[in-house]
Amino acid sequence: MHRKWSLAIAGAILILAGAGLAYLTQTSDGIQIRDVRFAGAKGNTMSALLYIPPNATARTPAPGILAVHGYINSRETQDGFAIEFARRGYVVLALDQTGHGYSDPPAFANGFGGPDGLAYLRSLDIVDKNNIGLEGHSMGGWTVLAAATAMPNDYKSMVLEGSSTGKPFAAEGTASWPRNVALVFAQYEEFSDLMWGVGRAREVTQSPKLWALFGTQGPVEPGRVYGDIAQGTARVLYTPDITHPAEHISHQAIGYSLDWFAKTLQGGTPRPSDDQIWFRKEIGTLIALIGFVVLLLGAFDGLLESPMFSHLRLPEIADGSAPAPVAASGRRWTAAFVLSAFIPALTYYPAFALGGTFVTPSAYLPQGITNQIMVWAVINALIALALMPFAPKRASRTGIIGPSILIALATVIVGYAALWLADLAFKIDFRFWIVALKLMSAKQFLIFLIYLIPLTAFFVISLHLLHRNFSTLGAGRAALYLTNILALTLGLIVLLALQYGTLWLSGKLFNPLPDPGFVPLSTIIAIQFVPVFAICAVIATFTWRRTGSSLPGALICGLFVTWYVVAGTATQAAF
Repeated sequence: MHRKWSLAIAGAILILAGAGLAYLTQTSDGIQIRDVRFAGAKGNTMSALLYIPPNATARTPAPGILAVHGYINSRETQDGFAIEFARRGYVVLALDQTGHGYSDPPAFANGFGGPDGLAYLRSLDIVDKNNIGLEGHSMGGWTVLAAATAMPNDYKSMVLEGSSTGKPFAAEGTASWPRNVALVFAQYEEFSDLMWGVGRAREVTQSPKLWALFGTQGPVEPGRVYGDIAQGTARVLYTPDITHPAEHISHQAIGYSLDWFAKTLQGGTPRPSDDQIWFRKEIGTLIALIGFVVLLLGAFDGLLESPMFSHLRLPEIADGSAPAPVAASGRRWTAAFVLSAFIPALTYYPAFALGGTFVTPSAYLPQGITNQIMVWAVINALIALALMPFAPKRASRTGIIGPSILIALATVIVGYAALWLADLAFKIDFRFWIVALKLMSAKQFLIFLIYLIPLTAFFVISLHLLHRNFSTLGAGRAALYLTNILALTLGLIVLLALQYGTLWLSGKLFNPLPDPGFVPLSTIIAIQFVPVFAICAVIATFTWRRTGSSLPGALICGLFVTWYVVAGTATQAAF
């Protein structure tokens, strides 16, 4: 029994080690972190993490910074900025935008929550009201601009990371508004047209919209400070050679913001901008995320030994009581692999466009991105059903549906409990970069129940086809894991390589759709599905090798991915 639980113990140790490293990093130099909820102006509940450096007291108030994530992210996404701001003596409010994280939906409401966040920050007696900065990435930039519009005299400077003034969601920038702006706009930005009306991000210096902000009649020179800090008219442009999602995990981008606030805010603790430790937290939460996956596998392995789930164990094959499963071979194997890997990639953009156009957020389907993922999943489930007759036949198992549902629920509950304890003790989620697994709020749990059936159906069908084509007991363990991982991820890897190769060479993504609006955001979302589907392939292969059935692993994957998506995206409709 102890041996069967050893994998779960290893997962728990990894979680503890990673969480400890993350916690020590984000609380270095005596920083405190508080999970806060506060009421917005319209009675809505807002959520944030409050970073308090030891120099900030009611007797000695410190400068404050409102830091805001981008679309379909959460307050932890800006933790690199928040940690480094706090290490320099700034009180940091890392906000969940409306409809994101644990802030009440709908998204886009009430200035994205920016005015509420700034008002709360200013209400703290430990904050110097005369030295407040605003920092936002992507849509978080529009959030802090909304705060600046509502409270034009209540902040001193701001940093826009991969964001813009003006349409579609912010007031037009001028040479005198907003106050003291640093713009970090990457050379390989995916949203250059949306943000500044230029086809390629490297052409942002030629944007008339940017000229209006900088008060120039010609190209803006990166790195040069325009205007006057004392008058609140200072502007500077930085153009690091990174992409849009890389801006919130970049030492360079974070360093620019540190330099700008050092110039425009008074107080705090001076440190060189290259003195950065935040990446240790990313490593810590990555280790914890890996530990979470190991814990799921170990929990399943341990539960499988109990009498309740004995019927799920792999049937005996040597004595002839069960036929050995046969997989595809030769050309049929190659064809099955190519179809498994590349059909999801080929349907990706069209399915997202269909979902975005025809399955708009409503009270019954309140998350726009999840609707697009659901449409993509349903389309691929139907294709898998159509291909099922061509896959090798497998003997059916009876009496496993109930135990499979129960063991999947129990396994995921163990993982959820581990995340809850990590949040309680260390104030972290399990993440690396934009791949983040968060706890669900009560509202998100109800939304989770809405999307659980269609997303789980996709995994039940697609993983059944996967195992019929590739999984046999005679296959080498490493070869089987690698085959299944690549069957689920290779198409997306190739798609992303083509997109970002094109972006690197030409300065813009290629667009396979009539409407270009879906492509940049959908491409960034696709990045997450490579590690998420790789995790699903590992879970599916591990559980199949233990049970000879695709069902338990498919149910675990359905629960896990639905939880991951619902907790990590935006809720656009009130729920």
